[in-house]
Amino acid sequence: MSNKKLIRFDWAMKTLLRDKANFDVLEGFLCALLEDDDIKILNILESETNQKDEDDKFIRVDMLIQDSQNRKIYIEIQNTRETDYLESLLYSTSKIIVENQKLGNDFSNISKVISISILYFNLGIGEDYIYYGTTNFRGLNTGEQLKMKQREDVSNAFAPKYKMVDKEIFPEYYLITVERYKNIITKRIDEWIYIFKNNEVAAGSSSKNIDKAEQKLAEINMPEEDRKRYEKYLINFMRDKDVLNTARVEGRLQGKIEGKIEVARNLKNNGIDIETIIKSTGLTKEQVDKL
Repeated sequence: MSNKKLIRFDWAMKTLLRDKANFDVLEGFLCALLEDDDIKILNILESETNQKDEDDKFIRVDMLIQDSQNRKIYIEIQNTRETDYLESLLYSTSKIIVENQKLGNDFSNISKVISISILYFNLGIGEDYIYYGTTNFRGLNTGEQLKMKQREDVSNAFAPKYKMVDKEIFPEYYLITVERYKNIITKRIDEWIYIFKNNEVAAGSSSKNIDKAEQKLAEINMPEEDRKRYEKYLINFMRDKDVLNTARVEGRLQGKIEGKIEVARNLKNNGIDIETIIKSTGLTKEQVDKL
């Protein structure tokens, strides 16, 4: 494969990938991550957090998908660090479950939710770049996992016409930390994370539909009108990112100054001479005099 420059995946999720003709790109990504080549997307379910205009803020882009197994797959791209991110993620999955459970229905058809976060910041402490989590029940004494079974009908089968399968109803979470990925491809999902990090397809990539991603997400294939909108998106994205970084830096500096002032105040209250306070804290004489 040639290394064509691709558009950012968050922009693609806001625009191109919402078109049914491009579902194959998302299907390729999901097949690689979930290790299931039979995933088919039925439709995109709109949510209140979806942002459609290039002037919107770009901290987060999300998409809610319904697949052929009637699962709700929530994909979110988070570009900057967010306070209480895990709590936000828990709220989002819980909200999806509640909104898709019709009032008065029994709980046998409750929605199975798979949450996928593509993160451009380091979340937590760890060396891996993909983390998986769900709810399991284990014996406090034996440590064994409690197995739940449910009956599943089997079509075109001789009696019995059903089989017992594992019951998996709790949300599943995938956290993909792009910055920790080291551009080393050892499995299919790595080929997609390479795209997220580098905006190009790695040479030799062979994952399902990754060739379609290279074709449909190539910058060179964009119509002129879409190219202008995309360029505006990038400019706004970098502007907003710079504003956030500046705010963080100023916040840290303000914290350092307030810390120095508190130290100087304590020194002054204990009778330390002004020259020593200035040398110890780096504050000016005028700042110390005001204390």
